[in-house]
Amino acid sequence: MKITITALLPALACAYSPNGAISVAAKGMNLLKPIFKVEAELQAAALGAISSVNKQSVKDEINENKSKNKALIYTYGLSPFSTEAVSILEGTGYDFTQIELGAEWFLLGGRESVTRVALSDEVENGSTSLPKVFIGGKCVGGCSELSDLAKSGELESMLSKARVPKKGAKSGFSLFK
Repeated sequence: MKITITALLPALACAYSPNGAISVAAKGMNLLKPIFKVEAELQAAALGAISSVNKQSVKDEINENKSKNKALIYTYGLSPFSTEAVSILEGTGYDFTQIELGAEWFLLGGRESVTRVALSDEVENGSTSLPKVFIGGKCVGGCSELSDLAKSGELESMLSKARVPKKGAKSGFSLFK
């Protein structure tokens, strides 16, 4: 006989448990932040100039995406950290919007490189790594932080407080609800 206790333990209710190896590796990436920051700024300056990217329009687009999407994640397609963060979000059963900047940082174009640097302004530590996760318009961090929130049970409560709809939930106004 199988007993389900997820109703009693909301912290364990997430259908996906964060991958321990990816979580540890994500924390280890913090050591490389200063190098990544310099690289990202050089890449954005060079490619952004070649592509004539307007930095303010990139910031405006990020702000618009944050206000239009209650749960939002910016990712790289080939990044194991982005893949892990998406899996964590999918495991919650909540709806979210994913914006992929490119396959990986070294394959970004001008606008995407400028977006990557602009996203670093959203976090206290200025990290240029992806993913970047936003809940209720506020950046909660990347894979490491999202993993910690999922393990502690705080992620579920944050998504709920931000009124993020569950996947498949009906939206909009109806007289017949």
